[in-house]
Amino acid sequence: MDIKVVIFDWDGTLIDSVEHIAQSLHQAATDLGYPDLEREAYRDIIGLGMVEALYKLYPGISHDEMLKIREGYSNYFFSKVTTPQNVFDGMADVVTDLRSAGRGCSVATGKSRRGLEGALVSSGLGAHFDITRCADETRSKPDPRMLSEIIEYYGIRPDQAVMIGDTRYDLEMAQRIGMPSIGVEWGVHQRDVLSHYEPRAVVDTVADLRDVLGI
Repeated sequence: MDIKVVIFDWDGTLIDSVEHIAQSLHQAATDLGYPDLEREAYRDIIGLGMVEALYKLYPGISHDEMLKIREGYSNYFFSKVTTPQNVFDGMADVVTDLRSAGRGCSVATGKSRRGLEGALVSSGLGAHFDITRCADETRSKPDPRMLSEIIEYYGIRPDQAVMIGDTRYDLEMAQRIGMPSIGVEWGVHQRDVLSHYEPRAVVDTVADLRDVLGI
């Protein structure tokens, strides 16, 4: 792929955090008396901003109740610190090799800025990224605004970047702006869902991702 910039999703793409997110959401909601949903329901909203995720999980939720769940979620989620061991095997090398090859690297995530800033440091990945965008400082996926802001930073066209993500929200976001995408199957959604958004490839190993990226 003749790509100048590679844009990564965070949770479920670079970081093995999907189950921790789902469990934290489950605990926060059920502590407040909300229904105990199927685990897949919590997994399916990963990638959205927290506000959008909670409105999808619990339609009609009041603003005050949403804030209570967010607070509970933060308490559970931040009780566990992201470490280099939480980075999917081989993904740190992928980012390092992309930078060595002269490609820009950035992050587009549904995480909050607070959550990402801590994880960038504790994961050991932060120094690799030129720019990062979070759902609470722009618009949530699948709105493509965060991708627009990233490519504006680099001064490139959408077709000169690629979005790599594990959810339909990542790939729909890229599709809506005319940006190539690559789906990875080690996070939330599988090939049958990801393929709907016409990615350049859907991969199930880091080795296959490296082949698609040409590194």
